[in-house]
Amino acid sequence: MAIAAPPDLRPANPNFSSGPCAKRPGFTLDALAGALLGRSHRAKEPKARLAEVIERSRAILGIPADYRIGIVPASDTGAVEMALWSLLGARGVDVLSFESFGAGWATDIVKQLKLPDARVLDAPYGRLPDLSAVDFARDVVFPWNGTTSGVRVPDGAWIPAGRAGLTICDATSAAFAMDLPWDKLDVVTWSWQKVLGGEGAHGMLVLSPRAVERLLTYKPAWPLPKIFRLTSGGKLIEGVFKGETINTPSMLCVEDALDGLRWAESVGGLPALIARSEANLAAIAEWATRTPWIGFLAEDPATRSSTSVCLRIVAPWVTALPAEGQAEIAKKIVSLLEKQGVAYDIGAYRDAPPGLRIWAGATVETADITALLPWLDWAFAAVEAERLPASSRAAE
Repeated sequence: MAIAAPPDLRPANPNFSSGPCAKRPGFTLDALAGALLGRSHRAKEPKARLAEVIERSRAILGIPADYRIGIVPASDTGAVEMALWSLLGARGVDVLSFESFGAGWATDIVKQLKLPDARVLDAPYGRLPDLSAVDFARDVVFPWNGTTSGVRVPDGAWIPAGRAGLTICDATSAAFAMDLPWDKLDVVTWSWQKVLGGEGAHGMLVLSPRAVERLLTYKPAWPLPKIFRLTSGGKLIEGVFKGETINTPSMLCVEDALDGLRWAESVGGLPALIARSEANLAAIAEWATRTPWIGFLAEDPATRSSTSVCLRIVAPWVTALPAEGQAEIAKKIVSLLEKQGVAYDIGAYRDAPPGLRIWAGATVETADITALLPWLDWAFAAVEAERLPASSRAAE
């Protein structure tokens, strides 16, 4: 089998990592020239910058005025853990586990918090749990979009408006790329390093009035570290939601977050961001329909993620291999593309089935996605050709 020449067209930006994600188009470090470096984050002007992140996020995402928004430490993970440790225990809890991070929250709830009334509703990679089985008389913890499985909940219709428990939603790879129904969500978290391509280590925590009421009327049975505390003396620590962060933020990262938010506004806000991500998914889906060696990990097209697009290699000679062999094939494809400088960090997440994962969020240009796809075909063909004896390759 002769190996075809590499494609002529290359992605202008080869960064397709699922976190930290690609910077917005046209980004340069000059965008951060106004960062308030060497200043206390508690000073008037730096605190105003932090508050600006909150208010621009509220405006773009359409977060209701009576929802609190805070900047918290430790990225999305810190925001989710803060919610779990501060709010759970008042009721039974259902946890949806259909990818690595949802499984992690289930582990924390069952093995760390050791809640006696916890149900884990799980599904294998590529599928959602039975959403009709969720009991909203209980608290419900779930990812909106499975960053490591490429599976998302299709909408918020399965969540009742008259629920008794709280809905705690990890939306880190959904916020700014998917339409979140705020009236159905009581806690929402994300990080700067996802859809708007910000820098890591900072998380966002959104609380509905119902979540705030839980904070004020319920005290967990376990001690809370300072970094998790949202109340003091029975009152909400309002400063957290006005730019007075619990720990010291990076003002360089704050400036970068603002740059991403201003870019989002400049391209048309949330509708435009959603459209950009959906266009990227559509380009990959069109290619996949005519490419016999590749398939989506998400089995139902209605649940396919438009940000973390997870693909599996379905060529029969690959699927006949054990999992370790399939992983090796995927790694060879990833390595070839990295060596060519056309795609970085597109291997499947370490806990996920072997395959590829392409970030297709709003900062990724569709032109770069379409330029990447022929390179995927080229790399697979090159790996496939290695199967043939050297004599056969020479004869062709």
